[in-house]
Amino acid sequence: MSKTVVIAGAGHGAGQVVAALKQHEFDGRIVMIGDEPYLPYQRPPLSKKYLAGDMAPERLYFKPESFYDDPQIEVLLNTRVTSIDRSAHTVSTDGGREIAYDKLVLALGSRVREVPVAGADLPGIHYLRSIADVDAIRADMLSRKNAVIVGAGYIGLEVAAVCCQHGLSVTVIELADRVMSRVVSPNVSDYYQLQHTERGVKLLLSTGLAGFEGKRRVRKVLTNTGQELPADFVVVGVGILPNTELAEAAGLECDDGIVVDDRCQTADPDIFAIGDCTSHPNAIYGRQLRLESVHNALEQAKTAAGNICGVESHYSQVPWFWSDQFDIKLQIAGLSEGYDEVVLRGDPSGGSFACFYLADGVLIAVDAINSPREFMQSKTLIASGARPDPGKLADPEIPLKDLG
Repeated sequence: MSKTVVIAGAGHGAGQVVAALKQHEFDGRIVMIGDEPYLPYQRPPLSKKYLAGDMAPERLYFKPESFYDDPQIEVLLNTRVTSIDRSAHTVSTDGGREIAYDKLVLALGSRVREVPVAGADLPGIHYLRSIADVDAIRADMLSRKNAVIVGAGYIGLEVAAVCCQHGLSVTVIELADRVMSRVVSPNVSDYYQLQHTERGVKLLLSTGLAGFEGKRRVRKVLTNTGQELPADFVVVGVGILPNTELAEAAGLECDDGIVVDDRCQTADPDIFAIGDCTSHPNAIYGRQLRLESVHNALEQAKTAAGNICGVESHYSQVPWFWSDQFDIKLQIAGLSEGYDEVVLRGDPSGGSFACFYLADGVLIAVDAINSPREFMQSKTLIASGARPDPGKLADPEIPLKDLG
């Protein structure tokens, strides 16, 4: 086993690396370095239960503080890795430390995509990525009335739902002509648009952001259609970007993420990478993928830790994601990009249904709305490359397990 494993990053995936190394009885030194003041915590609840006030801060943490109270583990918070010297096997930090490694894990995560428009630096304009971000949004949510959300993806709609449930006037602007257009079919978009508008959320589709106005803080959102929307605060959710700069500066291959193999290993055998910042091969879809998913980060963390400890491990998973909006749970298995046929199972008006995506007859993805059984069973069918009969797939009376 390696003597020292350094983990650059202290997010959820980094915490899983530490846990997996301990499970494999790694007996060396572990150094985890993160630029936030927090131990590894879960990000998905931030825009859901934590923003709503239904989850205490301590419940966000991946492991309790006592988990890291181990002479084997050193945790450096409020610290950023600034460079990697691959030949010397060292990393440097912004605090001036130089730390030697035998194996290095890059768990660098991602950052929000910012909007380059006039007034973007006004107080009251928020992005959502960290605990501190959500604390600031929640303070505005509890003290103000008019919320404008820029972007109708998962984050934007989750924030819109929470704000609406707290009695705010909520407007969402979206450049595309439907919500969640990158990840779901028009059938599912239509369902979510109806659910939001029936609850009072105003959706402005095919509408772009032109700028912000205000003196001491934001007061208006300007659109490319000439509208001026009153805004006491704004939440921008227009995507994220992988943090690859450190790897690029070290000469590692990056292509929409740090390129790794199915062992989560870069071209440098002593450097691994996991999570949002990686581009990895997926055998199910036959191409490189970069996934913004906690499931991906956790499973890659287990894979990397196993290989560091000499346990041959290969990452091959059906991607999955979820979104909670109001009392509606959307669970997505697989990737629907490239589908040529959509099959609905169940009645959307009943509040529980599934939308299946096929390409050349092969099931490649499912959107399950308040339908956990279809979600779970579809993961197996997708992994096996199943070719279900569309007519039977649409029949709720026929168990999915019989269609493999």
